[in-house]
Amino acid sequence: MPAPSPVNCLACRHFYITYEPNHPYGCRALNFKAKEMPSRVVYASSGMECQSFSPKKGAAAQ
Repeated sequence: MPAPSPVNCLACRHFYITYEPNHPYGCRALNFKAKEMPSRVVYASSGMECQSFSPKKGAAAQ
């Protein structure tokens, strides 16, 4: 099992909820939907942290 990605999709401006039971999470930057958080899918498929992360406006620095 791959290590969890420290990228927090909930704080990313590209993240959205699809409301589709089979693919509830989406990423507008990478244009895909998934059962898991998009950053975890990116890490599992590429071995790299998500390069498209962009903090939401007004979000506190982490």
